[in-house]
Amino acid sequence: MTRTLSHPCTEKDRHHRWNLVLAERERLLRLAVSRLGRISDAEDCVQEAMLRAAAFDALDESRVAALLTTITLRLCVDHQRGTQRDRRLAVRVHVLRRPEPDPGSEVEHRVCDRAAGAWLLTQLPGLGNRERDVLLARARGLTTAETANALQITYKSAESAFTRARSRLRALYHQEMAR
Repeated sequence: MTRTLSHPCTEKDRHHRWNLVLAERERLLRLAVSRLGRISDAEDCVQEAMLRAAAFDALDESRVAALLTTITLRLCVDHQRGTQRDRRLAVRVHVLRRPEPDPGSEVEHRVCDRAAGAWLLTQLPGLGNRERDVLLARARGLTTAETANALQITYKSAESAFTRARSRLRALYHQEMAR
């Protein structure tokens, strides 16, 4: 016959309950260390498991070891999940956290972008007529479909011409920057 301990009311009941729980401490600690690797994390999980078990109203003396094992393993899994979540969050924060731009460098970037754009415009005569027309229409803000309608060509032709023009201009730009 198993004995279920009700919520301890007397000091003797509390003492008996803690003796049942403390008898499993070393085994639980070995189990938690094997799962978590760090003794400090394992100690935290075991302490929490022991507190939960000791405070459990329907504690069954014959099942104390199984209850403590279950609680400890679940706490270890929760700890590992939390650690992984924190690592993923740290990576996201690091990626999202960019150094504040120097106010002067923002102006420099705009000036360089404008100079590059002006240089690219000087290269347009080297493109074919369709490529040039499609690129200029897209630069004015038209979509590929609107460009195709305006130039009376198919959508696929407009898309291909735009891709070829960008590719040629990109190659010219990289050649110029390599000099």
